[in-house]
This record gives sequence, structure tokens and C-alpha cells, in this order.
Amino acid sequence: MNDKIPVSILVPIKNEAVNLERCLRSVAWADEVFVVDSQSTDGSVALAESLGARVVQFAFNGTWPKKKNWSLENLPFTHEWVFILDADEVLPPGTEEEFRAVVNGAGPDPGADGYWINRRFMFMGRWLRHAYYPNWNLRLFRHRLGRYEKLTDADTKSGDNEVHEHVIVQGKTGHLKSEMDHYAFPSVETFVEKHNRYSNWEARVALDRYLQASRPGLQSERVGARRRLKQLAARLPFRPLLRFLYVYVWQRAFLDGREGYYFARLHGFYEFLSVAKTFEMKKQARRPLSS
Repeated sequence: MNDKIPVSILVPIKNEAVNLERCLRSVAWADEVFVVDSQSTDGSVALAESLGARVVQFAFNGTWPKKKNWSLENLPFTHEWVFILDADEVLPPGTEEEFRAVVNGAGPDPGADGYWINRRFMFMGRWLRHAYYPNWNLRLFRHRLGRYEKLTDADTKSGDNEVHEHVIVQGKTGHLKSEMDHYAFPSVETFVEKHNRYSNWEARVALDRYLQASRPGLQSERVGARRRLKQLAARLPFRPLLRFLYVYVWQRAFLDGREGYYFARLHGFYEFLSVAKTFEMKKQARRPLSS
């Protein structure tokens, strides 16, 4: 008897052999698992297939769509519900029962077409209980009703996967009781490499905002308020310092010990990169007008 849960899991990857087994084993209870790969060279494909996942290759055109939206548009999902799980994320034991309830129509928010899940950030080998916690992401939804927002048509030089775009679901959303662990930054080197790319995205989107590009409506008022606050903060001086204080003081990262302090300082550095790159792009955008 097949007691798998009728849900489709979508895992976007590129050279994720270090994380992939832990990730896929955490959703072994799902009836269908798609791994969407970008020409990995580290054995990720063979590993995914050995763990029962179906691997599909994605060829990025440089702008749009990116990997997750392309997958939502093109993959032949067997099931109505899809859950998007990054390779550096893990669903803990027990999560499957809440997923089973959702797809059977008995979830924590009856009638919902999508669900937010909270993430616990792991940094330098420990869970940061205050910095970036809670961290809600809309990941489980009826796949025909959900797509990632589009913030720019330009090449952001940030990779082929969505960075900070949010899923917008055409319907009601609720919140899962389950949480997932996020092993995004196993080392400072990883943090710096990722946020160098993320700051490219931040600068490109900030430039589009500067050029008065339009924006779609967001699913959550909380996310929309956070983005409006971020846009307001973009006009303030000393943004790297403010970002550090936001994480270290407002989010109480000081209670996370030395790891919390380093985490906050690194986010201040990330903000500095975003500011400097945005300034550079704005100068380049104005240059043709003054020539």
C-alpha cells in the first residue's frame, strides 16, 4: 500500500551535492519530488536520482523567467499541491502529518489555497533564535494559483534562481504550525559569496525603482509593509549601520552570542554592497543623458 502524501516537492539546485541528501531525505514521504537542475557538475544529478527524485534540466535565458517560475509553468505536476524547498532547507520529522492534513482539506486554515511556513536560520553551527526569526515564506500552495512576482526584466547578475521575490497566490493563505531549518550559511565564506550575488539583485531592483518601474501587489500586508519600510530606509543615510542595528538590536541578535554579532555585522556589509552598487548603477544610467 502506498502511504505517500499526494504532494509535489520542487527543489531547485545547482551544485548542491553537499546539501541535497539531507534535504531530499527530509521529504521522503512525498509522492513526487522534482529536482530542477542548472547543469550541476558535482554529482548532484546522480545523487538526486539515487534518492528517487525526478531531475529536470533548466536553461536560463539571462533575464526571465527564473528557475522556480519556469518550473511552476512547465513541470508536469501529478498533484494539485506543490511545496518549494531549497536544497539547504530541511523539513523536520512530523511535518508530513500537517502536509497530509492540508492536501486532504483539513489543514490549520480550512479553505486556504496556500500556506506560509516559518524558517529557523542556522549560522556557524547553531540556530539563531532571534536574528531573522520568525521568517515566514509562502511555499506550499495549489500550483496553478501561485507564481513568483516579477520585479525586473534586466539581468541582475544574481544567478538563475529567484532571490527575494515572493510567491503571490490567487486565493486565501494560512500559516503552517511546522517550521523548517535553513542551513543557508554554513560558513562566513558562503555568506559573502551569496550576498555578493544578492546585492547585485538589490541594486538592480533599486535602480528600476529609481526609474519608476511598476510593482505587482504582494500576497501579505506584512511583507508589503516590510518592503515599504525598506524603500523608506533606502533614502536614509548610514544604511549599513542601520541594517546592523536592526538585526543586532531590534531583532535582538545580541542574545544569540558572538554568532549573532557576526551575523548582524555581515548584514551591515551586505547593505553596504547594495548601496555602493546602486550608486554605481545610477551613475551609469544617468551618463547617456549628460553626454
